[in-house]
Amino acid sequence: MNTVLVILTQPNLSSLQVHESLSATMVLATFGCEVKVLLQDGALSLLASELEFNQLKHAFKIASNMVDSFEFYDLTPVLIEEQHKDNPFVQHSAQELEFTEFNAALIQQFDHVLFW
Repeated sequence: MNTVLVILTQPNLSSLQVHESLSATMVLATFGCEVKVLLQDGALSLLASELEFNQLKHAFKIASNMVDSFEFYDLTPVLIEEQHKDNPFVQHSAQELEFTEFNAALIQQFDHVLFW
């Protein structure tokens, strides 16, 4: 079985790209890949599940709603870098999280790495 590390950096509500990368991640998990997701930088905002879509304010639907379904795709726990433990999105997250160091040892645990 292939193992894949998906590194997401795009913030919630910013572009269609975040939806496409989340969809691709869920497809990989559906079709037999063991997938781990690491959220970095702006992607930490994907942990804000209390947001509601308002078509007058937002250009795209809320991507964090897709992250809420990660448990159904065996994509939990979501990986977060240790340095982001105190981030408000991380502190208030309802997601199952695992803290890790982002380094070469982590990357070498996977057959493939996708960076979006």
